[in-house]
Amino acid sequence: MRAFVITGPNAAQAGEVDPPVARPGEVVVDVERVGICGTDVEFYAGTMAYLHTGEAEYPLRIGHEWCGTVAALGEGVDPAWLGRRVTGDTMLGCGRCARCTSGRQHLCADRHEIGIRFAWPGALAEQMPVPASALLALPDTVGPEAGALVEPGGNALRAVRSAALAPGERLLVMGAGTIGLLVAMFARAAGADVHLFGRSARSLAFARTLGFDHVWSKETLPTATFHAVIDASNAVDLPALALDLVEPGRRVVCIGLAGEPSLVDTRSIALRDLTVVGVLSASGGLAGAIDAYASGAVDPRPLVAATVGLEAVASALAGARGPGWSAAPKIHVDPRR
Repeated sequence: MRAFVITGPNAAQAGEVDPPVARPGEVVVDVERVGICGTDVEFYAGTMAYLHTGEAEYPLRIGHEWCGTVAALGEGVDPAWLGRRVTGDTMLGCGRCARCTSGRQHLCADRHEIGIRFAWPGALAEQMPVPASALLALPDTVGPEAGALVEPGGNALRAVRSAALAPGERLLVMGAGTIGLLVAMFARAAGADVHLFGRSARSLAFARTLGFDHVWSKETLPTATFHAVIDASNAVDLPALALDLVEPGRRVVCIGLAGEPSLVDTRSIALRDLTVVGVLSASGGLAGAIDAYASGAVDPRPLVAATVGLEAVASALAGARGPGWSAAPKIHVDPRR
């Protein structure tokens, strides 16, 4: 089958690889759609932290935002999965440790991460193996664009839940990329008064097309505080700013990752009685994201600028954009093209 393989920094191609075989407890999925995210860009550039800790190495096959159809079953898998449209959890715990058995498999020290950690092959291929325990069924109302946005949507939903907002309260979302916009969408659906802060005029203009009126730059950001702040950026200085902008006694949620350490003054946290929450993975938010997409409460499809084939992935990872693409932040891949 064809798959996209990264062989080193800025070196990758689509080529032939052996197709997967469903081992006991696993299925093989015919991949329908895959999203490219910032983690994939870091792997392509050679800057992703796992490459330097030994948790990932070249050659590797990326892709962890996906949907598809179950094409084959391994021993012990419920036959009802065959032929179903699905997506799945990226985080694959060992299933035996205390974290896994208490429902925190996304924090398992020995976890595989699809397309990311410990060489579990990713979704940028015609087929991929997935443990049946990680699967979630997709209803017919969730098409391929939304199906491949369940994973980032689950992350965004977890961040919104962690902010602990009541309807009508003010939320500031820092970062107007895919995760920031999904956070804003889920928060709006929950009744929050959503404000978006970004640095790119292009991204802020696109946010306005999605119906967000409170869109701010550094120069226009109001001085009023917010009932919660969610940092969905990769800016090293914004976590500290978030502490200054949140109401005393409320929450700052960190879901974005900067390329170098972000410094915050813990005195601000203690003296203003703040709660700072970190969010890793979509695991606890996947089902909720599917429900929101299926009901129409959240429509993530406008976030997709274009869908390309495997041959165009390298240029997309390098930052190239086609002339007919929209200003939306997300690029999707159809591995069958």
